[in-house]
Amino acid sequence: MSTQTMKVLHLISGGDVGGAKTHILSLLNGLSRLLPVHMAVFREGPFADEARALGIPLTVLAGGLRSCLDEVAAIVRDEGYTIVHSHGSRANLISGLLTRRVGVPTVTTVHSDYRHDYLGRPLARLVYGNLNKWALRRLDYYIGVSRVMTDILRDRGFPPDRVFTLYNGLDFSAAPPPVDKCSFWRPYGFDVAPGDVVCGIAARLTPVKGIDMLLRAFAEAADACPRLKLAIAGDGSLRRKLEARADALPVRSRICFAGWVSDMDAFYQAIDINLLTSLTENFPYALVEGARASLPTAATAVGGVPALVDDLVSGFLVAPGDYQALAEAIVTLYGDSALRAEMGRRLHDKAESLFSLPRMLDTQMGIYRDITRKADRKAAREADRKATRKAARKTDRKADRQKGRREGTLVCGAYGRGNAGDDAILEGILQELRAVSPDTPITVMSRNPRQTRRACGVGAVHTFNLFGLMRTARRAKLFLSGGGNLIQNVTSRRSLLYYLGTIALARRMGAEVLMYACGVGPLSGRFSRRLTASVLNRCVRTITLREDSSLHDLERLGVTRPRVVLSADPALILDPSPRDRVDSLLKTQDVPLDGNYAAFVLRRWPGFRERSEAFAIAADYAEVTYGLIPLFLPIEKQGDVEAARLTAEQVLGPCRILRYPDRPEDAIGLLRRCKLVVAMRLHALIFASSCSLPLVGVAYDDKVSAFLQYMGQETFMPFADVDADALCALIDRAMTKPAGAEERQAAVRRLRGIEARNVEILRDILG
Repeated sequence: MSTQTMKVLHLISGGDVGGAKTHILSLLNGLSRLLPVHMAVFREGPFADEARALGIPLTVLAGGLRSCLDEVAAIVRDEGYTIVHSHGSRANLISGLLTRRVGVPTVTTVHSDYRHDYLGRPLARLVYGNLNKWALRRLDYYIGVSRVMTDILRDRGFPPDRVFTLYNGLDFSAAPPPVDKCSFWRPYGFDVAPGDVVCGIAARLTPVKGIDMLLRAFAEAADACPRLKLAIAGDGSLRRKLEARADALPVRSRICFAGWVSDMDAFYQAIDINLLTSLTENFPYALVEGARASLPTAATAVGGVPALVDDLVSGFLVAPGDYQALAEAIVTLYGDSALRAEMGRRLHDKAESLFSLPRMLDTQMGIYRDITRKADRKAAREADRKATRKAARKTDRKADRQKGRREGTLVCGAYGRGNAGDDAILEGILQELRAVSPDTPITVMSRNPRQTRRACGVGAVHTFNLFGLMRTARRAKLFLSGGGNLIQNVTSRRSLLYYLGTIALARRMGAEVLMYACGVGPLSGRFSRRLTASVLNRCVRTITLREDSSLHDLERLGVTRPRVVLSADPALILDPSPRDRVDSLLKTQDVPLDGNYAAFVLRRWPGFRERSEAFAIAADYAEVTYGLIPLFLPIEKQGDVEAARLTAEQVLGPCRILRYPDRPEDAIGLLRRCKLVVAMRLHALIFASSCSLPLVGVAYDDKVSAFLQYMGQETFMPFADVDADALCALIDRAMTKPAGAEERQAAVRRLRGIEARNVEILRDILG
């Protein structure tokens, strides 16, 4: 269905205020220029008046529940609306009651945690809160206005592939007009003089907004900042209590409770520092509005706030309730006007890029297209099933129905174990699956299903939940085993038996089996080799390999029946995290941004303790000879940190041990800031290769050597041969090799071209 045939009916209570009101009105105002939209509200009032003023088509549903249901159903049926989009509990109830009746997809935007919507109102929570929970489960699709909200929905069992993220957006196309700060505050009885620094907050005065924390922080900061002032815009149930608390402060004359401010653009032009002190939050418009005014920000790190504010780069992030840290941030910003300008500029640029109104509209239109495509596909499947059931002979109906129900992909690998390399493989696989078949359901077998559902937006079952594997494989079209070096017994025979067993079980359940971007071997022992050859020949349709030595291993094993294609590791397609995020990761770990660095990615391995001194000497050599300060980056949470600490203790010069990166893109971004990578971890070498960095590899098994040879790299050595002189010599070769960068870039381009074969295989199998 094209955008010309999409028509969306929005259901809204009509009493919305704050961020939800801004989101809905700006969204519908923009969408109305792109496709037919209509708004139905349940009351007259300022919300409806503003919608009319913007030219948004509007219907007021003034009757009772039955009347509203009938009227909405008539609008959908008579006007041909193809999607019903609800906002808020009352609209969700109407949509949930109608979802079967109207026969079109239903979607809701979840603006806040629905479990907290009626805090302090026990009767309303009992009635309306529970009705909303019931209604939400009946709807088809869900939109969270921050990644945190999306994670909450997935954690609570909402289908991961039907949950979307849509951040709030503002119009950055025209800068708000400048405001004379002193004149603006005069009507509010607030004495602001030239040279004063005004920090401000716009928020409802309710407990969740943490204004009491702000007052404590301001009182502490004001002692060191004689020209600091505080403006609080907003009203609410706590206003009198907060004013009384402010009256007890010696700096009361420097605090203004302005109440509701009608011209918020002018408010943000009239302050110098934007603050947010919420105890919980989704993704507040107050920060985006402050970013549009290029204001530096100090905020609590809650909800979607870290998605906009990069700590120490475009603002300061503090823990909820930590008034002392907030006071320190305010004092720092107060005393450095250049820092305020730089942070404000960076925040503005990021917000304009990621949280603008056009970006929000594009994302919403993409969600509607996804919903429409899924609905069309569902309708087509239902039609096919009906046709199949009608045409099939009675004895064949069960088999035909089972065949018609097969859909989706089950992915099995070493996932959910706190390893950035494995996470990178999974992220690459998911990107390629979605590129080939964007609507296919995906389930991942993971040691941490909750974390995988959150991070990847897919279904997940525990690695050892074989009943879950069978249940999912019975419905799946494809069982994808990979990537990584799974078919080997150098770590343990149990691992080999597990992965061969899952392949055999999935094939028995009727799924096609694809081994994807794999390494094979080393395999020792006649039993393991014969079993591997038997399972792969009987059960696997296609095998794609990430390096050519595995091809020879398969030939030696006698694996001849599956189609075998040489490809590359999916992690090669990943991009690094944005510059500001990497800056924040470095600054929050006291790593200067203007330094030159060598990354050391080491792992715990038998014999490492005896060789750790050699790595420490090599780290000092890189610093003395090339001016590269060693940064120890763990790719795996446990063993890598231990190896890094053991080595760093023996380094004589400066060095840092970095935190385990939250996502693989962070690891790539951090490595990209380095001038040299010395690594045992295969995926650190892959990440460094994708960034065309000089690298020194230490191969603890043959597969690491095979990858480096496949890449055309010469600067590596076996782990067993590690000594200080050999490592330093390889560092010299990596840093001084003529035309090395051009050769590395050419190798990366070649590998990425080869990696595209993975997508070709997926397209062939999934159609």
